[in-house]
Amino acid sequence: MSATTDTIELTSPPTVVLATQKPTVEDDGSVPSADVPSRPEQPNLQKGTTAIIFASITGVTGISSLLSGLVTVVLPIMARDLGLSQSVLLWPSSIYALTCGCSLILSGAVADVVGSRTMYLLGCMLQSAFTLACGLARNSFQLLFFRALAGIAIAFCLPAAVSLITAYFPHGQRRNFAFAMMGAGQPVGFSVGLVVGGVLADGPGWRVGFYIAAAINTVFLGLAIFGLPRPAEPTKISLRGLRTEIDWPGALVLSTALGLLSYVFAVLTGNVSSIKAPTNIACLSIAVALIPAFVFWVGRQERLGRPAIIPNSLWRNTVFTSICIDVFLAWGAFNATETLLTFFFQDVQHLSATQTSLRFLPAPASGLATNIVMGLAVHKIRADWAVTVTMAVSCLSPVLVAIMKIRAPYWEYAFPAIALNAIGPDVLFTVSNLVITAAFPEKTQALAGGVFNTVAQIGKSVGLALSAVIASSITMQSGYPDKHGPRALMEGYRAAFWFILSITATTLVVSLWGLRNIGKIGLKRE
Repeated sequence: MSATTDTIELTSPPTVVLATQKPTVEDDGSVPSADVPSRPEQPNLQKGTTAIIFASITGVTGISSLLSGLVTVVLPIMARDLGLSQSVLLWPSSIYALTCGCSLILSGAVADVVGSRTMYLLGCMLQSAFTLACGLARNSFQLLFFRALAGIAIAFCLPAAVSLITAYFPHGQRRNFAFAMMGAGQPVGFSVGLVVGGVLADGPGWRVGFYIAAAINTVFLGLAIFGLPRPAEPTKISLRGLRTEIDWPGALVLSTALGLLSYVFAVLTGNVSSIKAPTNIACLSIAVALIPAFVFWVGRQERLGRPAIIPNSLWRNTVFTSICIDVFLAWGAFNATETLLTFFFQDVQHLSATQTSLRFLPAPASGLATNIVMGLAVHKIRADWAVTVTMAVSCLSPVLVAIMKIRAPYWEYAFPAIALNAIGPDVLFTVSNLVITAAFPEKTQALAGGVFNTVAQIGKSVGLALSAVIASSITMQSGYPDKHGPRALMEGYRAAFWFILSITATTLVVSLWGLRNIGKIGLKRE
């Protein structure tokens, strides 16, 4: 890691997915820049092409988040129409996150071998098809099946999108802004999905939301096909390359562990007592056992100079490790806050789906503004202070809703809480992508994107599951006889929001310690 008085260049130890020799690792976990393989020089893109790249990548990732928001608000109506039982009520959301989360690492590794553009276009096409299929589903099994496949489809897109950004744009303002716009697509998409879902639920019906999303996604697919520049040196896909350049055992062990953990957390979100079921105990035990097995395996691969999906040496980089912890915590807090607020508006204040969704309009506005500012200014300010200050601002969100009265005016507590909730995670999105992609060699940027999105996805699952467990437990222990009444539910939600505050505040501690030497990032390199 090379530093000047006010900047730091992240050239952490690369993965050895494509390396034949083990990199030279410094004492702080970094490697000399000469050890990092590089891509051919990025193309000099015209403004129109740049705009198409921004629109396509932002749009496709935003549609995924839009569908997540839509499903969140239309779940009760969807369950009634398709006969979803109470035990699987949350699975239209959970199974999507489950299949996506356990596919990201592997899809990122494959994209680095077969080509990110190819993987991205394939994922976009599949996302359009499976989104349309969800709208056409006639029973609960079909819906869950196609939502699971849609999760795999977006897992093809997200790591590849990160790789495309680093391939098309050199270090500097355009790359920073591309990551910021990709980041804007996710919280803005989720909030717009809540709004659209609420309007459709009380009007034309939830199926229309999937039809609209599939149509818009297909438009972005067309933009990508004709607008994304082809690589100067087309990737030659070979079975030998797929077999030898990817750490298949490591990827499968990690994906299995993450999948099992995500499943257990998804089950806990719906029913806390389900942890006692033998199947769930077995899944949790296997997942826990696979984690040290994975650490042992990649350590062995790294020692032998063989492909390792995520080398253990990478975690010796304090900045990289701190950023991953921050992403895990921030995304867990952000997702849990928006989901619990949705339940609060509908179950405590008894608002309609439309009324609920309209209350989330401040989120996309503040999210878009934050990402635009961050994309333009990230290279001008210290990254540690940017993350710390904005996460401190986001700490106000759970505080406001935790002290909120049941019938409090919307503008007094909920409005500022919703507006402030995404500011910290949005800033962290841009900073973390710049850090994580800098920590991986240029030829494994899709894998870098897979690492970021996996950490974020698992953070969402864990944050929501723990918050739901706390809310449910406190509600059941409350002194109110009606455990489904507004007062009992609000007591549980308050406890969950205080827990979310503790998660968000932890990112401040991690950032102040782990990012203290990061300086400025996203600077143009000669």
